[in-house]
Amino acid sequence: MLAAAIDHTLLKPTATEEQIRALCAEALEYGFAAVCVQPCWVKLCAELLQDSRVKVCTVIGFPLGATLPEVKAFEAERCMALGATELDMVINLGALKSRQLDLAQADIAGVVAVAHPRGALVKVIIETGYLTEEEKLDACRLVKAARADYIKTSTGFGPGGATVHDVALMRKTVGPEMGVKAAGGVKTAADARAMIAAGATRIGSSAGVSIVSELEG
Repeated sequence: MLAAAIDHTLLKPTATEEQIRALCAEALEYGFAAVCVQPCWVKLCAELLQDSRVKVCTVIGFPLGATLPEVKAFEAERCMALGATELDMVINLGALKSRQLDLAQADIAGVVAVAHPRGALVKVIIETGYLTEEEKLDACRLVKAARADYIKTSTGFGPGGATVHDVALMRKTVGPEMGVKAAGGVKTAADARAMIAAGATRIGSSAGVSIVSELEG
C-alpha cells in the first residue's frame, strides 16, 4: 500500500499545534509511514502516536545544512530523547561544493554515530536542486560511506524538488541496500508512482492525504 511508504510532512515555520495534531490524526487514519515535523513538535507527536506504527521523523540542520557538525549531533540526540526515531538531516552543502568530501562525510557520520545505537534511521537530504551531476554522484557516495540509511532528494525549501531522473541516479549509485526518499513537489498519485518506479522507497509529501484519496478514488 502506497500510504505505508509516505512520510506525512508539515515543516512550515508557521505550523500550529492544531495543524500538527491534525497531521498525526491523518497519519493514524491513513497508515502513513511517519510524520515529518520540525524538532519543536517531536514531543507532541511522540505522545499522540504512542503505541502506533507511525514513526516520528524530524529534521536536523534544516533547511540549510550549515549547522556545525557537533550541533547536528546534539540536535539529533535531543530529538531522539523526545521521541524521534527517524532523522532527516541536511548535508553540508558548502563542504560538498568545495570538494571537502571528508568533511561532508564526517558531518553525516557524526549523526549516524548517535542515531544507530538508539535504533534511529538517518536520511540525508542532499538538496539536488543546488547540485551538478558530478556533485550528486559525490553526495551519493559519501552518504553511503557514512553508513546512513537513506538518501533524500530535497528539503522542499530549495530551488527544486524531486525528479525521476535524480531518484533513478541516486538508486543506481547507492545500490539496492539503501533507502531512497523522494521529497519536494510530490503532489499527486502519478508523481508518487513515478518516484517509486524510479527507485524511491519512501515519499516525503505534505499532500499524502490527497495522494491516497486519489488512488482510492
